[in-house]
Amino acid sequence: MFGDLRRSRRIAYTSVFIGLITLGGWISVPFVPVPFTLQTFFVLLAAAVMKREAVIPVTLYVLLGTLGLPVFHNGVAGFGILLGPTGGYLAGFIPAAFIAGIAYESDSVALHIAGLAGAALLILLCGVAWLIGSTGMAPAAAFIIGMAVFVPGEAAKAGAVYMIERQLP
Repeated sequence: MFGDLRRSRRIAYTSVFIGLITLGGWISVPFVPVPFTLQTFFVLLAAAVMKREAVIPVTLYVLLGTLGLPVFHNGVAGFGILLGPTGGYLAGFIPAAFIAGIAYESDSVALHIAGLAGAALLILLCGVAWLIGSTGMAPAAAFIIGMAVFVPGEAAKAGAVYMIERQLP
C-alpha cells in the first residue's frame, strides 16, 4: 500500500462514506412505512466523488448492517431489516451508486444530472417493488406511499449533491 495513492484514497473514501451513510440514517424523519433519511444523499455523493468505486462503500454499508452492525436508519440492523419494508431501498443503494458513478466518469454535465436522477429513481423503484412484495400492498398504494411522497426530497438531495460536487477540486 505504501506509495499507492489511488488505493489509499479508495480506502479512506470508503471509510468516510460508510460513516456518512450511517450518519445519514440517524438523520431521520419518521414516516410510514419508510422513514425519510439522508442515506440516499450520501450514496449519491459517494458516486459523485468515487465514481463507479462508490459501489464499494455502499455494498459494505449494506453488508455491515445485514451482519448486525447498527448502521441502518436509527441504528437498526440485521438481515430482518432487508426483509422488512425498507429492504428494497437499501438493496437499491448498490446499483444506484454504480449508475451514478458511471455517469460521473463522463465529463458531461447532462450525464451527471441524468445519473443522479436515474440513481435516485432506481432507489425509489426498488423500494416500491419491495414494499409490494414484502407487505402485500397494492401497487398504486405502494407507489404513492413509497415513491411519490419521496420524489421532491430525492430531487432536492440529488440537486444538492450536484451543487456540492461541482465545488470539489
